[in-house]
Amino acid sequence: MKREERYTFVLNWFQANNPEADTELHYYSPYELLVAVILSAQCTDKRVNQITPAFFERFPDVYTLSSASVDEIFLLIRSCSYPNNKARHLLGLARMLVVDFEGIVPSDVDTLQKLPGVGRKTANVIASVIFNQPAMAVDTHVFRVAARIGLTWRAKTPHEAEKQLVRFIPPRLIPRAHHWLILHGRYVCKARNPKCQQCGIAPWCRYFARTSGNPKKYRLP
Repeated sequence: MKREERYTFVLNWFQANNPEADTELHYYSPYELLVAVILSAQCTDKRVNQITPAFFERFPDVYTLSSASVDEIFLLIRSCSYPNNKARHLLGLARMLVVDFEGIVPSDVDTLQKLPGVGRKTANVIASVIFNQPAMAVDTHVFRVAARIGLTWRAKTPHEAEKQLVRFIPPRLIPRAHHWLILHGRYVCKARNPKCQQCGIAPWCRYFARTSGNPKKYRLP
């Protein structure tokens, strides 16, 4: 099976079975999603969704957050991972947004990465979810799942995986494809004990072909 064929089968399956896939983070504005995505690093969406209601009640917009102290922010996010670093990043990005961007979250991926605490993955999430741009965010789930299925081939970094994915996924599907892969990794193609027997894309998956005793059938050229 050629890689183009695998992409076609897998994308068609996701479109038919999960057409409205979206982020599980709760948000009502670009500012809120940006905060939530930063908090989600090395932390579950469930935990972030428990933290953000009180956080946004105290800091409803970027202006109130920019006037906070690191200690105030820390107290509200201390139950997430790396709260010290995240508190500093949140304050720094809020102040930069106010001073340099008139309080508006930018849409450009490169510009977003100038904000404290915003790496390429976070920038791609904001660009795709908020602005519907063909930006492919690659987190640990996406990196693992794409490699297992055979959508990526020997990608050593998330950026390498991103470049392969955007090469084969139609631009109009890229914003949705991130969620297809991340949710598939979260609930089906888990890091440990993937649910291959319950997986709808198993017939086109390199990992399943290899572990089910027929490695040649789905080998990439």
